[in-house]
Amino acid sequence: MILVIALIALFVWSAVATVVELRRDGHRPTPTDWSRLAGRDLSQQAESGHVYR
Repeated sequence: MILVIALIALFVWSAVATVVELRRDGHRPTPTDWSRLAGRDLSQQAESGHVYR
C-alpha cells in the first residue's frame, strides 16, 4: 500500500512539475515577420517551377 501511495505521489509531482516547466520555458508560437526575410518583398508572388512551352 505504501508503494502505491508513493507512486501516486510521484505521478502527481511529475505532472505538476511538467506543467510548471512548460509554462516557464518561453517557447511560444510567434508569427513570421516576412519583412525580415532576405530577398523577399511583401508584394512578390510565388512563381511556378514548371515552364510550359
